[in-house]
Amino acid sequence: MRLVHRKQSFFEVQRGCSQLELIEGEKELILESIDEIFKTNDRTRENLIPILQQAQEKIGYLPTLAMERISELLGVPAVDVYSLATFYNQFRLTPPGKFQIKVCMGTACYMVGGQIALDSFERRLEIHEGETTPDREYSLEHVACVGCCTMAPVVVINEKVEGKVTPTKVDGILLALEEESKKNADDNKADEEDKKIKNPEDS
Repeated sequence: MRLVHRKQSFFEVQRGCSQLELIEGEKELILESIDEIFKTNDRTRENLIPILQQAQEKIGYLPTLAMERISELLGVPAVDVYSLATFYNQFRLTPPGKFQIKVCMGTACYMVGGQIALDSFERRLEIHEGETTPDREYSLEHVACVGCCTMAPVVVINEKVEGKVTPTKVDGILLALEEESKKNADDNKADEEDKKIKNPEDS
């Protein structure tokens, strides 16, 4: 059994296991969000779940830093905050991807290849179900029946439903998403260039 330095916090032990590095400006956003939540909530242990729910709603997920701050402000041991966040399925510890891929695992989808579709996404994206790619472009999870059984196996990407998903179709879906992402990046870059031309003093 690996010994942990006694000054190392519980959350520091958890770091690197499932969470991604914070992006620029995210640390400040997390701390501001948590402090804002505590302005309208009593600092009692009974409020831990509502506070975690509010934190996830504001931030989109529960990063380690948010749980550390909640533990500190609520005076609740860090292990209790983490245990609660991992016990309930409603809480997610990884950030949602720009493209949220949800593979249906209802009975109809599972019977005709839902697991194969999920395995295909895991291999192509090099992540496991429940994780997000390091660039935060894609997150992958399985869900219960989405009510499109005649199209099984089904995958929902953001709000778009894809039916009859085979490993070959997974390749096509990811290629289309990659192209969409590239086009959006090019459009944003063109918009920035256009703004600089129209308002040179702002650049």
